[in-house]
Amino acid sequence: MTISFSLELPTQRIEAVEEFVSAEAIADIARVAEEAGFAAVHVTDHPAPDAKWLDHGGHHALDPFVALAFAAAATTDIRLLTNVYIAAYRNPFLGAKSVQSLAVLSNGRLILGTAAGYLKPEFKALGVDFDTRGALLDEALDVLDQVLTGADIAYEGTSFAARGVRLRPLPASPPPVWVGGNSKPAVRRAVSRAQGWAPFNTFGYATASRTAEISTIEDLELGIDWARRYAAEIGRTEPLDICFSAGNLLDDSRSADERHETISRLAAAGVTWLTIAPTGADRTELIERSRAFAKEFITA
Repeated sequence: MTISFSLELPTQRIEAVEEFVSAEAIADIARVAEEAGFAAVHVTDHPAPDAKWLDHGGHHALDPFVALAFAAAATTDIRLLTNVYIAAYRNPFLGAKSVQSLAVLSNGRLILGTAAGYLKPEFKALGVDFDTRGALLDEALDVLDQVLTGADIAYEGTSFAARGVRLRPLPASPPPVWVGGNSKPAVRRAVSRAQGWAPFNTFGYATASRTAEISTIEDLELGIDWARRYAAEIGRTEPLDICFSAGNLLDDSRSADERHETISRLAAAGVTWLTIAPTGADRTELIERSRAFAKEFITA
């Protein structure tokens, strides 16, 4: 099995905005990713992070659809991944409009990674009930599914009621949906209603991520095995993309041979995508490391 790679757009690097979070930076890094052979670029979603979380390993983020629109405008073919978009933070129709808009304007390059979310203070700041976040994600996915059929929509939601809503223009085909998260409900949701599962590498981020731990390949293998058993249980026969955050597993401190072996093991386990986040003191160094990674592990 071949693994595809997505390169992080480092929009959380607010200590050096011009280097990493400017329009020029997003365009430069996205173009380099496309030229180097990465299959996608990705960003995350934190519209209202709290100070305590930020001070314990959390991070800032641009609006994912705005950031990826800048990347789309600077490139031609590379995919655009939300890793991940928290659908419950927004009214489902507003969210669907953002999805629809980026899918159309990028000529179908969007991959919608989404999840229920885990940051309770962020939900509170946005006026969203944390305890019903799973149901709110299901509701958002229901609305999105209907929006992308092109039909007029009638939907009675938790806090909204739609009658005859019609969204245009439609993308040529619906974007694939990957559900993120390490919990059993997240896996069930991914297997039962999505095209992929995006488990999160918690190594070094257990406190900040506040989610079930997957910090070793063994943890991931157990999770994938459980997902396969659940797929068999519900009769799913379609393949399931598995997108994992490589994190420490492909750290530069490891030899190229060790990293090749790790990638081979992940592929054997069923991983189809890996998200990569090279470090760099400035944009030039980050780009050099991204190109070096691609030369060694993608185009070699």
